[in-house]
Amino acid sequence: MTEFINNIVMELKGKIIDILPEEKGQGKNGEWRKQSYIFETQEQYPKKVCAEVWGDKIDGFNIKKGEELTAKINIDSREYNGKWYTNVKIWAVDRASDGNVGGIPNAQNDNLPPATGGMSAPQDAPPPSEDDELPF
Repeated sequence: MTEFINNIVMELKGKIIDILPEEKGQGKNGEWRKQSYIFETQEQYPKKVCAEVWGDKIDGFNIKKGEELTAKINIDSREYNGKWYTNVKIWAVDRASDGNVGGIPNAQNDNLPPATGGMSAPQDAPPPSEDDELPF
């Protein structure tokens, strides 16, 4: 029997070193938008990670090159033509420097339960990948 642990929150913390051009397309569920950001972690051996934001959250998060932030992420892998592809999707952003969490000013975060650390709840996560209109 497989046991699943709910409410595990994965984070990606680093500096935005590049922002790739926004991508747009049309799928069976309508128009879609995607913006990819390149993070560089602040470790002894820094790593570069490409993470993406979908839809209206692109404007809501307003991520800028040079910013240091923590992103709440979902990691999703799927197979296409015998190869596996992995996506890192951002569903919330924490800017420790200005107290802004997920695009909400800090004053509004005071009413959130302490267990969430003021972060957006998991129900804000992107929809399952079965609805994605990309070929991978």
